[in-house]
Amino acid sequence: MAATVGPAPVPVPGVVPRAGPEIPEGGQVQGPRAGWRLALRSFVENKLAVAGMAIVLFFLLFCYLGPFLYHGDTTEVTFNQLLPPGSGHPLGTDAAGLDELGLIMAGGRSSLEIGVLSSVIATLIGTLVGAVAGLVGGFLDAALMRIVDVLLSVPLLLVVLIVSAHFGPSVFKLSLIIGIFSWLGSARLVRGEVLSLRVRDFVLAARTMGATRRRLIYKHLIPNSLSVVIVNATFQVADAIVLLAFLGFLGFGLPYPNVDWGDMLSGGLTYLQDGYWWLVYPVGGCLVLVVMAFNFIGDAWRDTIDVRLRRR
Repeated sequence: MAATVGPAPVPVPGVVPRAGPEIPEGGQVQGPRAGWRLALRSFVENKLAVAGMAIVLFFLLFCYLGPFLYHGDTTEVTFNQLLPPGSGHPLGTDAAGLDELGLIMAGGRSSLEIGVLSSVIATLIGTLVGAVAGLVGGFLDAALMRIVDVLLSVPLLLVVLIVSAHFGPSVFKLSLIIGIFSWLGSARLVRGEVLSLRVRDFVLAARTMGATRRRLIYKHLIPNSLSVVIVNATFQVADAIVLLAFLGFLGFGLPYPNVDWGDMLSGGLTYLQDGYWWLVYPVGGCLVLVVMAFNFIGDAWRDTIDVRLRRR
């Protein structure tokens, strides 16, 4: 029996029919996942982003797998043994007779660990504070932002110097100290994003359905602010590595037998005028490359996630 086809719907004057989801040529509906895939594809097409990822991957392998392939002495001190590159030491030795290549590997591990851990701590604190301030508003928002303004007026390096000198430096302590005093920028960025999100339809709908503030923050506001959070976290890794280098250069870095790149630079500059270039240039080049790589990644994520900058 043939199927019966009903009459075509008669258009009603003044009523615009609802348009369904836009279906591209591939037959798939565009949604949040498709947007992230498009952003990831644009990120991969960015040459500077690929270069930054390659540099970071190289230093991860260099610092964590390198010591299993190259066993340089970084603990047994032998004074007056400044050896040039070669003769069993590819990058020579320092004034204490320690292998320079092995020290760069150990210093890279400390720098990467402190940079990533402090960035995670600062991002968590700043995201939570910014989301609460932006959603609640009123007196709480004003009070939290005034606290942020006051803390931003205090030099971060001075605060970290005083606190680290009081509690003693270690990888975990320095990460905690840098992270606790580096969340201010994240808080202001997330607050600004939440102020624009809280008036969106999906947030108003969640409020109407009885969602609590806690659910709004964890289920709606923070997930929709991830683009800002990820970009800022990437830049914070680079900032933490530079700050650690400053601390080490001033003599407040990691104590022996731990080492960081700033402490190596500080000790190497003493002998640079005497021609001992291998104590400064290799470790300085590693520091510049790592910081530059994270900045490349952060710039690429910002340009990729922001649709207005994606075509640039």
